[in-house]
Amino acid sequence: MEEDCCATQLIYRDGEFNSSGLDRFVKEVKLAECGLSYAVVAIMGPQSSGKSTLLNHLFHTKFREMDAYSGRSQTTKGIWIAKCVGIEPCTIAMDLEGTDGRERGEDDTTFEKQSALFALAVSDIVLINMWCHDIGREQAANKPLLKTVFQVMMRLFSPRKTTLLFVIRDKTKTPFEYLEPVLREDIQKIWDGVPKPQAHKSTPFSDFFSVEVVALPSCEEKEEKFKEEVAQLRQRFFHSISPGGLSGDRRGVVPATGFSFSARQIWKVIKENKDLDLPAHKVMVATVRCEEIANQKFNQLVYDEDWLALEEAVQTGPVQGFGKRLSSILCTYLSEYDMEAIYFDEGVGNSKRQLLESKALDFVYPAYTTMMGHLRSKALEDFKVRLEQSLNRGGEFASSVRTSTQSSMLEFDKGCADAAIQLADWDASRVREKLKRDIDAHASSIRSAKLSELNINYEKQLSASLTGPVEALLETGGKDTWTSTRKLLNHETEVAVSEFSAAVAGFELDKDTSTKMMQNLRDYARNVVEKKAREEAANIMIHMKDRFSTVFNYDSDSMPRVWTEKEDIRSITKGARSASLKLLSVMAAIRLEEKPDNIEKLLFSSLMDGTVTVSSSQDRRIAASTYPLASSTWEGVSSKDTLITPVQCKSLWRQFKAETEYSVTQAISAQEAHKQSNNWWPPLWSIMVMFVLGLDEFMLLLK
Repeated sequence: MEEDCCATQLIYRDGEFNSSGLDRFVKEVKLAECGLSYAVVAIMGPQSSGKSTLLNHLFHTKFREMDAYSGRSQTTKGIWIAKCVGIEPCTIAMDLEGTDGRERGEDDTTFEKQSALFALAVSDIVLINMWCHDIGREQAANKPLLKTVFQVMMRLFSPRKTTLLFVIRDKTKTPFEYLEPVLREDIQKIWDGVPKPQAHKSTPFSDFFSVEVVALPSCEEKEEKFKEEVAQLRQRFFHSISPGGLSGDRRGVVPATGFSFSARQIWKVIKENKDLDLPAHKVMVATVRCEEIANQKFNQLVYDEDWLALEEAVQTGPVQGFGKRLSSILCTYLSEYDMEAIYFDEGVGNSKRQLLESKALDFVYPAYTTMMGHLRSKALEDFKVRLEQSLNRGGEFASSVRTSTQSSMLEFDKGCADAAIQLADWDASRVREKLKRDIDAHASSIRSAKLSELNINYEKQLSASLTGPVEALLETGGKDTWTSTRKLLNHETEVAVSEFSAAVAGFELDKDTSTKMMQNLRDYARNVVEKKAREEAANIMIHMKDRFSTVFNYDSDSMPRVWTEKEDIRSITKGARSASLKLLSVMAAIRLEEKPDNIEKLLFSSLMDGTVTVSSSQDRRIAASTYPLASSTWEGVSSKDTLITPVQCKSLWRQFKAETEYSVTQAISAQEAHKQSNNWWPPLWSIMVMFVLGLDEFMLLLK
């Protein structure tokens, strides 16, 4: 330890209390002036675990640190104290001699327990330095020491709230959120298992201690990161005794003026307690040493050239012999560990070997998962290629999928066997299941695309075979229009369904799916007919006028009519309107089922009875009030099959008669003109009058 005016050895290695040195220290740091505004921070933990290094970085003290190049040995002897630099309020740091040191021997652990108990009794905050890998282990992290300290402290002292700050050193990739609960659970288990005197049978752990946990990276491997996080931790010691601080809920604080006397009395009680004879733990040295060997072998594995080459190779694609090569590397370092740890406690050696093996497997597992990912991707791509080639050769879909799947899964299984690690029992079933799901998904996607393509093709075929003929039949508007339409629909549908059924047989669809697809095709065919019928119904007025014009203006031989007196315009008009009304009745509803209806009869009885002449305004008003057509539905016809409602038929008929009235009027006028042109001789009486009146003028002309 370097000389420093604000540091002194409080307790020597042989257990002697340095009273004079403590008094000088108190004067130098002016501790007596602080009243209750001061704090004491101690650190305990295994020898050579970096306690002094942590204190120096944390509080800017100058405790002696171990020289790594001189080997591991005891650095701090006894107990040293120093004033923390730059920390408010005044804070005293206490550096304890490390536990399980070989210098004292494996059975002489009394001083370790006494110093630890002293630190817990005097300090407001106790840093417990521990390795990350010790968390959850029964014979590590000072658990035996804590058990005895908890028990003896309850017997020697009244409850004094002390903050235990567990500092996890050399933290690993394991998230801190997982480590902290395990550590707290271990501490609670220790407390629950400690025999308690009658006075403290029901005293909870929180009456004696508050627990805080922090984790720091390796000081050697990540020095800059270590310093950065220690600097952050240092901030927590500012105003540590204020409410909300690290020791904000402390109790039983000794005034600064009585600190020296209190510390001497506490140490005296601890030294005179002859019952404080804790059992020696031979495994402690083995724990540290086996841990060192394990860490050394793991670090050698991390930088092994064969491993680095294998890791780099697997990033780009699958590696032949991956499992055998990686197993050889792992077995080499585990064998070296066994040779070096053979002379230590067998239980500890085996435990550390298991941890080393687990740590090594965790380290190489990402490379294994990458390898499995390559195998899965390759098998999936091979499946896609095989399936496409099989389909291009004309193979049936379901058979092609089965054959391609079997080949790809067999290839994947062989790859998994080649990538298996000898020491690990890693299950590739999840990756295999993922591959199977990907294959099924791709096959399902291709199947859906193929079926959709087939369905579209047959829908186009139905549209082409139905649209034109149905349009022609509806324009004809004859008696058998819907009968012919039904026959056409049934015939074309059955042809398409039969061909479609044969086309999808190779897909091996289940009965429900197949039936549904056939029904969808039938529904599509019906929709084509219904759609065309609705289109034609929308143009019914044009068709009716065309029909009227054809029948009215042309005779049975399709020759234009000459409106002579021989033509019966009344009869011709009635026939033309009857033909148009017949067309209206045909287009009033869809009749794809063989169900009779009275639409034609109702229309003729309501609209054609004695209404062949041009209707007057009064006639139209009477027709509009006709009861049978004052409805929005046809009897026996569903609303979905209704194209033109009765009310709409009345309206259309009025409009139709109004728009064809001009043609009838023109025909009548033409007939009258024809009659006049044939009668060019004047009447007999007019001839006699002209003769009598013109006789004199005629005779005069002769003379």
